[in-house]
Amino acid sequence: MKQRLDQTTSWGILAALVALIGGFLWEGGHWEGLVEKTALLIVFGGTFAAVAVSFPASRLRQIPESLKTAFRPSELNVNALIEELVDLATTARREGVLSLENKIVEHPDPFIKNGLQIVVDGTDPELSRQILEFEIDAIEQRMENQAKIFESAGGYAPTMGIIGTVMGLIHVLSNLSDPGSLGPAIAVAFTATLYGVASANILYLPIASKIRIRAAESVQFTEMMLEGILAIQAGENPTLIRKKLTAFMHTEGLSFARTKEETDDGPETEQTQPKRA
Repeated sequence: MKQRLDQTTSWGILAALVALIGGFLWEGGHWEGLVEKTALLIVFGGTFAAVAVSFPASRLRQIPESLKTAFRPSELNVNALIEELVDLATTARREGVLSLENKIVEHPDPFIKNGLQIVVDGTDPELSRQILEFEIDAIEQRMENQAKIFESAGGYAPTMGIIGTVMGLIHVLSNLSDPGSLGPAIAVAFTATLYGVASANILYLPIASKIRIRAAESVQFTEMMLEGILAIQAGENPTLIRKKLTAFMHTEGLSFARTKEETDDGPETEQTQPKRA
């Protein structure tokens, strides 16, 4: 399936840029006034360097994955998950939990794969819940760490903009021999502040927020897997499992669920951040 961009993320950033640049041009500004190579180097280079100092290399290597999380639409399909768990429960009821060993080998999702292995091994239900909840906490913490990188960049960028502006003003004030050039030179100096504040509020902080929303969705989705796996381990009726998971979906606010057809071709539904119990 061809990967698409998340419309809310990409269009939101584009709309913000159009609004800012359009407003500047509407007031009689010129494109040249928004392009300053020195300010770009100070703000974006300084922000990247500050982030690199703040986080270890292992965290920084997660930036590409973080951008994929923010810019790609959610691929979580709750309806398909419910049907899959019901099918697994039906197999376990008819043929016993040991029959799920074949499913473990071929299953692509590591959480379900590990959960089924726990069920097949006959682990105590309470211990099974603890182990799987630890995995959920690890997922949540990993995505929170990704969000913190961009949140940190959103804090550094405005400061770097101010530093760039101060450096520009120092250069201007050290050369007062031509008073007529002071206005344009000061305007160029303040371009750094513009870059810093704009990048923080259009890129870094919104991306951090989107990653946290995705994290909440993933946690709720995985918690549904957890409830389904434990229900299979308890030998519950597949019909009752379907009802339980459907109720879980509505109770926990999993409104990001889409059918496969909607994921492939249709528009995305509105995504809301579910509250974790």
